[in-house]
Amino acid sequence: MKIKMKVILATLLLMLAGCVTVEPEPPIIVNGAAGYLERVNLPQGCSVTIAVIDLDTPGVIVAQKTFDIARAPVPFKFTFARETIESHVNYGVVAMIQYQGKVIFQTYDKFPVINNGKYTTEVVMKLVK
Repeated sequence: MKIKMKVILATLLLMLAGCVTVEPEPPIIVNGAAGYLERVNLPQGCSVTIAVIDLDTPGVIVAQKTFDIARAPVPFKFTFARETIESHVNYGVVAMIQYQGKVIFQTYDKFPVINNGKYTTEVVMKLVK
């Protein structure tokens, strides 16, 4: 009898374990493209830096990517775990293109994302004078 109870109990526990599934929260994905409107070819050896920042707190970079480019627009994608995003923060995307250590294009406008319900954006940089 004790063996039967153990088998029944083990079977019930297995059935309950199969019923309790916790789905992980899907990540927050921010994507788009960063480019400029001027009809200028980039010199060879340029790099682009694209970042998600806190628009209200100067200097706070949430995520950043830098890579070499030959032309713009440049597609980008950032993936965040939901628990890392705060509801009171105004997130935005900024970008700049550098050549030989000098910034030649950069964003001057705000491109808000995430807490405004927007997860895709076209970031427009302007020529630095």
